[in-house]
Amino acid sequence: MTIHRDDTGADVRLDEPPRRIVSLVPSLTEALAASAPETLVGATNWCSHPTDLDAVRIGGTKNPDVGAIIRLAPDLVIANAEENRADDVDALRSAGQQVWVTDIRTVGQALNSLARLLEAINAPSCSWLDDARSRWESLPDRPTAERRRAVITIWRRPWMHVGSDTYAGDVLRRLGIDNVLANSPERYPRLKLEDLPPYDLVVLPDEPYAFHAHDGPESFDPIPCALVDGRSLTWYGPAMVQAPEILLNQLASAMHDGNRQPST
Repeated sequence: MTIHRDDTGADVRLDEPPRRIVSLVPSLTEALAASAPETLVGATNWCSHPTDLDAVRIGGTKNPDVGAIIRLAPDLVIANAEENRADDVDALRSAGQQVWVTDIRTVGQALNSLARLLEAINAPSCSWLDDARSRWESLPDRPTAERRRAVITIWRRPWMHVGSDTYAGDVLRRLGIDNVLANSPERYPRLKLEDLPPYDLVVLPDEPYAFHAHDGPESFDPIPCALVDGRSLTWYGPAMVQAPEILLNQLASAMHDGNRQPST
């Protein structure tokens, strides 16, 4: 038996590399499907990538069917400290399941956490992870004059934004976008638009709320809004390979709009 430690410091005991894995996180499901597809036997209803995923669906990330997971007899269940509820993780562990919990809040943590997990399960194919590391580590530092101060809004009714200590915030920071709520005491503060600090750009992803050209930007006019791919912004896994290029292209027109004034 080999004892590993997950991102939270909890012990994970594996007699051998797992042959049956249940994933409770869409981005980690995609990573497993790319690296060890034959091991993936269960996934959530929200696991949309790859589109041809062949795995038993076991409910949502916040309300998985614990009984269904146990009946699948997995060697390992993979969860995330932000995405999944501690009560569900505890219930699985109490039932004798080995649960690996990731805790990812920066690009660097994502790369290192995924590397540790894939090594622990003896994943045969991890070239995408090397590509992602190379891509993110090669990004140039952007001078202050080229950086933008942005609010990153992820929900409306009520308005909710990206605050401190988040993966999405670190992704944008590396791309030259500074989150005006990076020092918030909350990771996802609920703030009315009139209570936001000054900003000169709005970032609106298409998930979890599906912002689009006719739903979102009108609330911030005349501040420029960048409608971005939510998967590139928030998914750690194979999406990280193309994420910088996709996001930079989507941010470009808004980042270089010099004709509008910052919010006050």
